[in-house]
Amino acid sequence: MRNVNKSVLFSKLSHLQSYSWLKKAIPVFLGSTILAASAMASDSVDVAAAKKEGKVIWYTSTPIKQAQQIANLFETQTGIKVELFRSGGSAILRRFNQEVEAGQIATDVLTHSDPSAADKMSAKGLFIPFKPAGFDMLPDVAKDANGNWAAQRLNVMTIYLRADKVAEADRPKKWADLLDPKYNGKMVMTDPSFTSLQVSVVGTMSKNRGWGFYEGLRKNDIMIVRGNQQVSDMIKKGERLIAVGALDSYAASDRKAGHDIETLYPSDGVFVIPSPTSVVKGSPNPNAAKLFATFNLSKEVQDIFPSSGGYASRSDISSPKGSPPYKDLKVIPIDYKALEKESSGIKKKFNQTFQ
Repeated sequence: MRNVNKSVLFSKLSHLQSYSWLKKAIPVFLGSTILAASAMASDSVDVAAAKKEGKVIWYTSTPIKQAQQIANLFETQTGIKVELFRSGGSAILRRFNQEVEAGQIATDVLTHSDPSAADKMSAKGLFIPFKPAGFDMLPDVAKDANGNWAAQRLNVMTIYLRADKVAEADRPKKWADLLDPKYNGKMVMTDPSFTSLQVSVVGTMSKNRGWGFYEGLRKNDIMIVRGNQQVSDMIKKGERLIAVGALDSYAASDRKAGHDIETLYPSDGVFVIPSPTSVVKGSPNPNAAKLFATFNLSKEVQDIFPSSGGYASRSDISSPKGSPPYKDLKVIPIDYKALEKESSGIKKKFNQTFQ
């Protein structure tokens, strides 16, 4: 590496150092060695190169308001433009896999909610192993040990309902209660073909309880929609009263907005699914990608999730107000290795069940 005038470098980057997360990312050039300015356990980022690239392309299933907030903050703090493509997790993965098959990678950073898919793509060598500052604060469930992905957030999938429309005595206490005929025509859930979170839920529930559980939901006239926002809207409008295998952060956000919605925590457990974020190998802007991945684990971004009713991935960030701490949740185990092999079959069987 060529010699770099350190005083010139830091004069160009000094305005960035007011942000604590950037102090951990800015590299120091010493001859041919790059050292992180702090947090030596994490991987460094060439911020000057990232700024020269000037943009980062982000494919994400992060809820749209949060995604836009993260993108705007990053642009403000770094001057690097974020080109955002936001859709459901399954749609995100289809688009990315099409690019891989065509040999035309367009995205720099990939965020979705299917850890089994992330592990499968990691095994194919599609990501750059990268451990940003904050990586050591993630629980094991929220990261790939080799750095192929780090969870942006944790998603609690459970049951929520209109508290003013479903009497307390009539509320389900465990998952099997949803098969009671009294819930006929009152339930809604997302389709795993469009929402990758649901792949983990459906795959695990069908394995633990058999496909008879979903056949029972079909007989109870559960409505199937594409995304979590549609579930939220239907519950708020009273078109359906009970959200099944649904993302708790939407319920929390709707409560904050004044809607009478309550989250239930079934006695047999809830699902906690990480949202992997990866730096894509062969992407157009690799340095900006690493900087953006680092930003996603900064305290500033991690605090966005509990403030919106969700769970951050970092263990040092508080749980959302009014929700139990992550450590107190009874979590249903998910076999992501099995889901890697069975994902397509799960979606096919689900579609056959609800035809």
